[in-house]
Amino acid sequence: MHPCQRQAWARSSDRTPGSASAGNPVQPHRRAASPTHRRRPDELRLIELATSIPGLSAVGAAAILAETGDPNRFASARALVKHAGLAPREKLSGTFKGRTKLTGQGRPGLRLAAWRAVWGAQRANPVYAARFTHLTTREQNKLTVTQAQAVIAAAILRQLHAVITTGRAWDPVIATHGAEPRTVMPAAA
Repeated sequence: MHPCQRQAWARSSDRTPGSASAGNPVQPHRRAASPTHRRRPDELRLIELATSIPGLSAVGAAAILAETGDPNRFASARALVKHAGLAPREKLSGTFKGRTKLTGQGRPGLRLAAWRAVWGAQRANPVYAARFTHLTTREQNKLTVTQAQAVIAAAILRQLHAVITTGRAWDPVIATHGAEPRTVMPAAA
């Protein structure tokens, strides 16, 4: 620790944070709360809406929402996926076509929270299980397990955005674009 920091630490240790002394008035920083910040999560129905997605726990949804903030601030679900860095990017130059990878830009904490949500959702949600199985077993353009899980993580973010912005609970028919989800359990990864 630098000597100046020690002196400042010694001066500040005799005060409690936010208290004001005669020589150095310190006021706690208070941010103006928006009307949504004043409400409890129960009033916004965020817990109920987020956990309507089977396999997404309240803790997982809270971690995602803590990293994104208010999902209504994103113009689209695609913008939320880009914010997480889960959007694909092609490497192209003239006639050269390279591998498509995730951008990796955006919030790593959000990407991690979405990645962790995949594990529970993949096992408890038949729509995600069928999608994972399809992506890893199809004949053309077969994805690796990690690539398929990244696709599921992006789908969780898109559907969480839709659930919260519309205020309607998760519906498997809407999530599968009107097709009935197949009840295929994924192979152990």
